[in-house]
Amino acid sequence: MSQTIEEKNKALVLEAFDTLFNKRDYAAAGEVLVPHYIQHSAHIAPGREGLFDLIKSLPPTLKYEHGTIVGEGDFVIVHGRFFETSASL
Repeated sequence: MSQTIEEKNKALVLEAFDTLFNKRDYAAAGEVLVPHYIQHSAHIAPGREGLFDLIKSLPPTLKYEHGTIVGEGDFVIVHGRFFETSASL
C-alpha cells in the first residue's frame, strides 16, 4: 500500500526527532535539517547549530516521546514531552 505525502512527512519528522533528541546523532540529523534551518524559539540560538548546541547541553538521560502528530500537505505538527530516564538506560 502506498503512503500519502502526509504519512511520509510524519514518518520523516518522527525519525528526525528520534535521531536528534534520543539518539543524539548530529551527523544524521544534519542530513534532515537543512543548513538554512530556521529556529523560531527566542530561547534557542539561531539555525540548526543553535538547536544542536541546546541538545548537547541537556543531560543524556533526557529523552523525547511524541504524543500527537498531525500532517497536512507539507506541514507537520508534533506535540510531545521530554522526560528523564534512569542513568542505567
